[in-house]
Amino acid sequence: MDKVLVDKKLLNIKEFCDYLGIGQTKARELLRGHNGFGVQIGNRWYANRSKLDQWIDRQTE
Repeated sequence: MDKVLVDKKLLNIKEFCDYLGIGQTKARELLRGHNGFGVQIGNRWYANRSKLDQWIDRQTE
């Protein structure tokens, strides 16, 4: 994984897709859901990487 991506707190849609290996449609669906890791700034959505990692851990228990 790219070191810059690991250091980032917020991931944009493309980075989020690359991080999870999913398409943009599913990524937007997940970000706009009430999962606790989606952050809206203006009209753009980002994923809080630390909260995303926690969410993934809970989903895979």
